Amino acid sequence: MTDATAEALRNVGAFAHDLARPTLRLGVTGLSRAGKTVFITALIHNLLAGGRLPFFDPQAQGRLRRAYLEPQPDDDVPRFDYERHLADLLGDPPHWPQSTRRLSQLRLTLEYEPQGFLDRTLGRNKLHVDIVDYPGEWLLDLPLLNQSFAAWSVQEFEMSRDANRKEIAGEWHKLLTKLDPLVEADEEDAKRASAAFTAYLHKCREKGDTAVVPPGRFLMPGELEGSPALTFSPLDLPGNGTPPRGSLWAMMERRFEAYKTHVVKPFFRDHFARLDRQIVLVDALSALNGGADSLRDLERALADIMKCFRPGANNWLSSVLYRRIDRILFAATKADHLHHTSHDRLEKIVRHLAQDAIERAESAGADIDVVALAAVRATREGTAQVQGETLPCIFGYPLAGEKIDGKTFDGTQEYGIFPGDLPEDTAAYKAFSQKQALENQIKVVRFRPPDRPSIDTDLPATLPHIRLDRVLNHILGDRLK
Repeated sequence: MTDATAEALRNVGAFAHDLARPTLRLGVTGLSRAGKTVFITALIHNLLAGGRLPFFDPQAQGRLRRAYLEPQPDDDVPRFDYERHLADLLGDPPHWPQSTRRLSQLRLTLEYEPQGFLDRTLGRNKLHVDIVDYPGEWLLDLPLLNQSFAAWSVQEFEMSRDANRKEIAGEWHKLLTKLDPLVEADEEDAKRASAAFTAYLHKCREKGDTAVVPPGRFLMPGELEGSPALTFSPLDLPGNGTPPRGSLWAMMERRFEAYKTHVVKPFFRDHFARLDRQIVLVDALSALNGGADSLRDLERALADIMKCFRPGANNWLSSVLYRRIDRILFAATKADHLHHTSHDRLEKIVRHLAQDAIERAESAGADIDVVALAAVRATREGTAQVQGETLPCIFGYPLAGEKIDGKTFDGTQEYGIFPGDLPEDTAAYKAFSQKQALENQIKVVRFRPPDRPSIDTDLPATLPHIRLDRVLNHILGDRLK
């Protein structure tokens, strides 16, 4: 009740402030390697530089006057380092910026020509967009708020015994067989168990399925590294009873609760519960490249993410008492790794992966869209003749060390790659996703960023993209009328 009252009081203040200075808090998240940093940098850059955004209605209609950065409102939140990330993308040679490892924020202000008579009369021609960037692994911690230590331990053990994780969890399982949860607590036992569990989580991330393995701060501890709140592990418990006082079980349970109190709850209260709109970046191609197990992991992760949101239509009362996320966009990233003829299929696959969650959000009144996106386009399209057959290909510079069909690239030459065909409809996708090995179906390699845009034209030198304007129109278009 105290948390709910505090949230309502805070929302009242924010509502009154927004009447005078309209503000939209936009959350951007995605699971590991989904491209959050690149997406935010490209979004800001194209708005600041007046990039080509033909399907972003305010710009296409000539109503977007200018965009500029302002100091962010939350002094206790690190600033998103837009300038450094842009310098990475525009460097010589260009390279991808470092991925998101902490929460950060940036305020982008948009000045526009309002269409409504009242807004024009009152001079309401500015929208402050506070972009909040946070690791998707932190979002997956939110379900822990409704879990007990015993239930969480059971869940983690069930997941770690899956066929695709059992081997990498071996060392952690072996250690736990030597630890009795009922014996007297020992700090060294807690440290060893926590270290083995963390090593298992890191191996999961290397495999690409970290998405469904919280706690997220074990992989990104930051200032909490070494603290008791991060020194615990699931245990193979004898049952769901009460742990003996002073036991290892009691210690681990206490630290699990401390993690929820001091890490998860503040993130939910101070940041997540204040969001108005949300973009979820999904690297579906890597999951497709990884096989059926990776696809199932991604589907489960998206379901867990959507359970954390408060979707629904907003009105003045909900804005004051119970803020909702009224628009959510799922962006299937790295669309430039496929020929454009497969982009619609990629969108269908992501919609299928998040189908149940999307239906629940839409039934609550939220507006949902799914877009195949490349925030920074690293390839161009063409065709190649292979054994007398013309194949639609993508051309770009694969990163050094990338491999395909037994060939290892050195990062210095442009190559044409036929990435494969995605299934045409949902029924075909379901059969496709149930196969045990998909490695030969889709061929995905990472490419370096494109060369610095040419400045020999009258148009602004902005980073090329695929459908960034459609994303902007869904998330911001209605607020700039």
